[in-house]
Amino acid sequence: MAEQTHVLFVEDDDVIREATQLALERDGFVVTAMPDGLSGLEAFRADQPDIALLDVMVPGLDGVSLCRRIRDESTVPVIMLSARADSIDVVLGLEAGADDYVTKPFDGAVLVARIRAVLRRFGHAGGPGSGSAGTAEDDLEPVSTGVLHFGDLEIDTEGMEVRRGGDPVALTPTEMRLLLEFSHAPGTVLSRDKLLERVWDYGWGGDTRVVDVHVQRLRTKIGQDRIETVRGFGYKLKG
Repeated sequence: MAEQTHVLFVEDDDVIREATQLALERDGFVVTAMPDGLSGLEAFRADQPDIALLDVMVPGLDGVSLCRRIRDESTVPVIMLSARADSIDVVLGLEAGADDYVTKPFDGAVLVARIRAVLRRFGHAGGPGSGSAGTAEDDLEPVSTGVLHFGDLEIDTEGMEVRRGGDPVALTPTEMRLLLEFSHAPGTVLSRDKLLERVWDYGWGGDTRVVDVHVQRLRTKIGQDRIETVRGFGYKLKG
């Protein structure tokens, strides 16, 4: 029997935590629910989940700090939960390494859909009966194979490795997917909406801040000038 998807859920509101845990378990997920950041970190280290759902405002160790701790140790996908769509906490969470966010209050079906979308991007089937999460080479579907060169940047599309000036660059699976999208068509402007569709698997409109923050994170790793902003249109990779 295949292993079920394990979700770590950190939320301090008892009602939201219990109701969400029940909803996820009804959809076949195995859920470890914790009321604060410190117990969430301990649970993560004790039994690394397939995905982490972190509320921004939790006691002990806030969700953003917890996300940073997780990202220091793992590339496990992280979804932040925020009570306000316009909160600076959303951007802080993404800058800390979160892959996506969901605004509270949320519909259980929407949350499940977003979880499955994130897991698909990480090479995970995204639901009950799935194996562990990770970067799936087949799931990334590179257009070209071999090593691509952009100045001092090398992208090994088969080994899923990136080097800059010969030194390895550590990317999260989301950052790798984003870089591969740019490398498919260097010099071509990709809109934020197109990147949301291709990288984040959004079949609906999404918050373009997710794209902007991840592009900035990618720039810090591969070079600030490597990805150009085309104002009013999107981004492109310099050839």
